[in-house]
Amino acid sequence: MLTDPASAIKHEVYQLVDLQIQTLKQPSALTSSQLQDYKLRSEKIRLLYRELDRIGRAKVGFKSGRAS
Repeated sequence: MLTDPASAIKHEVYQLVDLQIQTLKQPSALTSSQLQDYKLRSEKIRLLYRELDRIGRAKVGFKSGRAS
């Protein structure tokens, strides 16, 4: 089954956000490794949202930069 790229990205974002929440719910302090993983997931979430924004803009025909 072929998945819409935006749907696949959204699904990945939901999974990453869920992991972030689970990490923050831990009763103990984060280890260095857990903190690094948290930061990497945060960056991945930002990149995925940028990609969703790009896909959305392409769908509506919005071109970034100067208007013609």
